[in-house]
Amino acid sequence: MSTQARTRSRELRDARAAAERRQKKRNRAITAGGGVIIGCLLIAIVVSLINAAGSGGSRITAASQDKAVAPAIATAAGALAVGDAAAPVKLEVYLDYMCPFCGRFEQANSTELDRLVADGAVRLELYPLAFLDRMSSGSRYSTRTANATATVADRAPGALLAFNTALFAHQPAEGSSGLSDDEIAALARNAGVPQDVADAFTDRLFQPWVETSTAAVFKTGIEGTPTVKINGEVFTGDLYTAGPLTAAVTAAEGR
Repeated sequence: MSTQARTRSRELRDARAAAERRQKKRNRAITAGGGVIIGCLLIAIVVSLINAAGSGGSRITAASQDKAVAPAIATAAGALAVGDAAAPVKLEVYLDYMCPFCGRFEQANSTELDRLVADGAVRLELYPLAFLDRMSSGSRYSTRTANATATVADRAPGALLAFNTALFAHQPAEGSSGLSDDEIAALARNAGVPQDVADAFTDRLFQPWVETSTAAVFKTGIEGTPTVKINGEVFTGDLYTAGPLTAAVTAAEGR
């Protein structure tokens, strides 16, 4: 082989070696770059998971804050208590504002109940339930009125009995959509409820409490409305005629 040929062969080997070195450098660079990309993706995934966990925590916190808020005069059992806590008779009335029999009960007994509370003879505990929503053409009338009653109990308790009476005096027919929110608020104002309290009805602040209380009441064995208890015992007398309930309360007061 001539000197020129050997030189040419050596140049070709050097060129191939240089090309191989450059290829290896490119491969290392690509591998490193891929590692960076994968690392960035992993970081992004971790950050997303952390953010998701944080959002989930926020939702859990919000859900925990959405617990039922009880009216100021509510009892642990879910009643709205009116009258002297030391009264000799505790009278519990379980009602639904869409219930026509509750309307009949109220018409027969409201005057006497107001008097007995005012005289200090009775501690009246009203349970505004919401189990007849299905009878109000989708308007959830029972829930809306129970929430309104709870709002009055919380912010204007002195007007509670008057508002309760007004709701039954203007009770809609079972199966209808019931009174509108504006009509309920108007009844409240006419019963002595301040404007700002009536305006708060649509905030539905006490709706979770109404739902929780309704469920809790039926778990105790209450099967319908009206149900009346005198010192814890179910009254089995005539609920729809003035007199029998008053007589039973008077008898319990003297025991």
